[in-house]
Amino acid sequence: MTPSGFGSIRAKILLLATAATLVPAVSTAALSYVRARAALTETLEGELQGIGAQTARELDLWLKERQYDLRVFVGSFEVIENLERASAAPDGQAAARVSDYLSVLQQRFPEYAGLLVVDDRGELVAEGAGAVHPREMEGEWLDGLARGESHVGDPYRHTTLGAVATTLAVPIQDPQGGFPGGLVATLTFDGLGELLGELAPPDGGSIEVLGPEGRVVVSSEGGTPFETVLGADARAQLEAADGGTVEYADQAGQAMVGTLTLLAGTEWSVLSHLPTRRAYAQVSDLTRSTVLLVAVLLLFVGSAAWGIGLLITRPLARLTEAAGAVSQGDLSVRLPVTGRDEVSYLTEVFNSMVTRLDGAASTLQAQNDELDQLARTDALTTLYNRRHVLEVLKLEVSRAGRYKRHVGVLMLDVDKFKHYNDTYGHQAGDEVLEGMGEVLRDATRDTDIPARYGGEEFIVVLPDTDLSGAVEAGERIRERLAREVFDGGKVTVSIGAAEFPAQGPEPGDVIAAADLALYAAKEAGRDRVLPAEPKQPVDGA
Repeated sequence: MTPSGFGSIRAKILLLATAATLVPAVSTAALSYVRARAALTETLEGELQGIGAQTARELDLWLKERQYDLRVFVGSFEVIENLERASAAPDGQAAARVSDYLSVLQQRFPEYAGLLVVDDRGELVAEGAGAVHPREMEGEWLDGLARGESHVGDPYRHTTLGAVATTLAVPIQDPQGGFPGGLVATLTFDGLGELLGELAPPDGGSIEVLGPEGRVVVSSEGGTPFETVLGADARAQLEAADGGTVEYADQAGQAMVGTLTLLAGTEWSVLSHLPTRRAYAQVSDLTRSTVLLVAVLLLFVGSAAWGIGLLITRPLARLTEAAGAVSQGDLSVRLPVTGRDEVSYLTEVFNSMVTRLDGAASTLQAQNDELDQLARTDALTTLYNRRHVLEVLKLEVSRAGRYKRHVGVLMLDVDKFKHYNDTYGHQAGDEVLEGMGEVLRDATRDTDIPARYGGEEFIVVLPDTDLSGAVEAGERIRERLAREVFDGGKVTVSIGAAEFPAQGPEPGDVIAAADLALYAAKEAGRDRVLPAEPKQPVDGA
């Protein structure tokens, strides 16, 4: 009697092959899912922490700039002299001059809804025309002003303005170092929403600046001021994470992932978050792809196993044992092939299947690592490559443009490299290029970005560096290279230096200017650093 159904050899082989394929495939898929989610969580945490830290820096800078504004305001003789006159002769004329001065400041700086001058007892001396008064200030703020400290109040909803505001105060100091009073300002948050929008996470993410009670002060998405976006439990989770990523539910019940960054010197905090489903969209796509791949693999293996089952005439105990090991995730299992019968053939197929599964996993990981390395670095010098450094330069120029700073750029070319290469061979030429990578790493700051631009050309991006600083950096590189001795002897470089914004508003303008200076250095005799010429204005502009 020929066995049929699940009692047949073919059915047993099919079940065996399915189990041997499905278990490691599902195990690998599950492990891949866990690792992919963990890797994405780590990347997401780094991005959200970076966004939160950058936003906190921007807010800290914004607050310091506002305090600096107030200190500049009180440094005027209009305030100091007239405040002394108002104390000595309270006829109202000196106070009126201070009020006129404050009115002009309010018109020029609309973010200050109200400017008031108080004496050393906190009594009002003068105020700008139509000045909006802050709410009653609590604490020992006046004592702090007497000690020369600034005061930053908590955000609150101003009933007159109908908007969120905060109170800033700075001391007024007379020429003798005394404390005649202070300047108190009602500061609005106009313009901060646009800044937060530029920094907000992609894919539907947002940034909220929260006050002491977790209410929104300003948001990248607008919204209602002083709206509560965090429940007590969610806020406690975020604070306990100490800047780490937390998955939580917002007030609307939506699953979110975010980080909370405290703003130094205040009780404010920065919440950077985005919906969980968008944050882990890549993992969801990976899960769907894995399910499809496993289904296709099962179809292929099932078909193959059914065909092989037609040739098998005896139980496959040895293969069953090996399949059990594979089902436990051991992809190193290999079986010896003996004879030339059907079982031997099946053993070869089994070994091939396990080898491919093992090799595919190893190859995929190696390819991913190689792609990541190739995408950012130059293989010979291990410096950043041209594509990466151009992206970095674009970001640095954008940042410098916002904060009115400089970015230096050096273009370097190894002198007579073709002659050196032709004379001593390509290996010697490669040694020089590798040596240039070491020289650039040694002679530049940790914040500088050296890269291979192409061939024997190199580029260095110098954040917060003007043209003179760039020239000094080029001289350090040239002097450092002078100490290097290669198989073909010493080599030199010609260097062109340029800076943003003197050589133009775009990264391409700065590179072009540095390139022209480089060729000028070549024509002037090589082995030198020359600065770029200032960009000439267009006639009639």
